[in-house]
Amino acid sequence: MTMPHACAPVAANATAPAITATGLRKSYGDKLVLDGIDLNIAEGTVFALLGPNGAGKTTTVEILSTLIDADAGEAWVAGNHLTRAADAVRSAIGVTGQFSAVDNLLTAEENLLLMADLHHLDRREGKRRTGELLRRFDLLEVADKTAVTFSGGMRRKLDLAMTLVGDPRIIFLDEPTTGLDPRSRRTMWEIIRELVADDGVTIFLTTQYLDEADQLADRIAVLDHGRLIAEGTSEELKQRIPGGHIRVRFADAQSMDTAADIFGVATRDDDSLSLQIPGDGSIPTVRAVLDALESTGVRAESLTVHTPDLDDVFLTLTGRPRPSGTVAPLKESA
Repeated sequence: MTMPHACAPVAANATAPAITATGLRKSYGDKLVLDGIDLNIAEGTVFALLGPNGAGKTTTVEILSTLIDADAGEAWVAGNHLTRAADAVRSAIGVTGQFSAVDNLLTAEENLLLMADLHHLDRREGKRRTGELLRRFDLLEVADKTAVTFSGGMRRKLDLAMTLVGDPRIIFLDEPTTGLDPRSRRTMWEIIRELVADDGVTIFLTTQYLDEADQLADRIAVLDHGRLIAEGTSEELKQRIPGGHIRVRFADAQSMDTAADIFGVATRDDDSLSLQIPGDGSIPTVRAVLDALESTGVRAESLTVHTPDLDDVFLTLTGRPRPSGTVAPLKESA
C-alpha cells in the first residue's frame, strides 16, 4: 500500500482516510502480538475489529491511540503522523477502554467537569459542554449523584460522554458494551449510530459480540494470531463462508420428489417435506429457484433463505494454528 507523506496535499475533492496504517508490528518478549497489519479506515464510518482473546485487538487500539509504541510500521490518524505528531493525534481522538475511566467518588457532572479541566476548557465552556453531554446521554436526572450508584449501562454512557468532552473526530471503543444487559447494549448502539450520522465521527470498534459488529460496522476486519485474515462489509464476509442455502417446503411428497429431480444438488428432508438448495440467497438465485418450480407446475408452500452469519465467519476463519510462513491477508478487492 502506498502511504501518503504526513504533509502531502490532498486532492481538492478527495477525503483523507481517518486512519491509515501499514506494517504495524508489536512483540512482548518472544510473543508476537501484531504481525504487520495494514489499515485504511474511511472518515465518518464505523470500523469493527474482531478476533479471539489475545489476537491483538487491544494492542492495535493502544498503538493507534499513542498509548504504546509499535515495534515497526507507520500510521496516520486524523491526517497526523502517529509518532511525529503524537500530540495532534491525541487532540483529535477519544478512547473508551474496556475498563471505565469514571471516578466512583465524583458525581456525573463532576466527572465531566474534571474532563473539561483536563482538556483545558475554560470554566464557562466546560460547564456548557458538560450540560450538553448530560442532556445528550440522558443523564440530567443523575447529574448530582455519585457514579458508584450507577448501573453498568449508566456508567458506560457516562464513560463515553467523558470521551466526548474534547470533541474528538475519531473515537476508539475497546469492547464498549462488555457486561451490559441487552437493553443497555442497544442504547449504546443508538448512541454510536448518532455520533456517526449526526456528528460525522469515525468509530474504531473492537468487540467480541458479533451481532454488535453486524449491527454497527460499515467494514469489519478479522484479526487472528496478529494478522488481518479477512476484511470487508458484513455481507461480503458472510458470502465467503459455504453453507448458504434456500429451503423450500412442499405440501406433499410428490411435489417434493418432482422438485428434487429439478434440483439435483438439493438435500432432502423427508420429515418436513423440504429441500435445501445450495445458494447465496441473492435475489437472482431466489428468482431462478422460483422460475424453475413454476416451469414444471410445482407449487411450494414456503421458501426461506439461510445464509451464514458472522458467527460462522468467525468460527471458520479464526482459531487455526499460527502459520509458519508469511501469508498475505485475505481482503476484498476495491
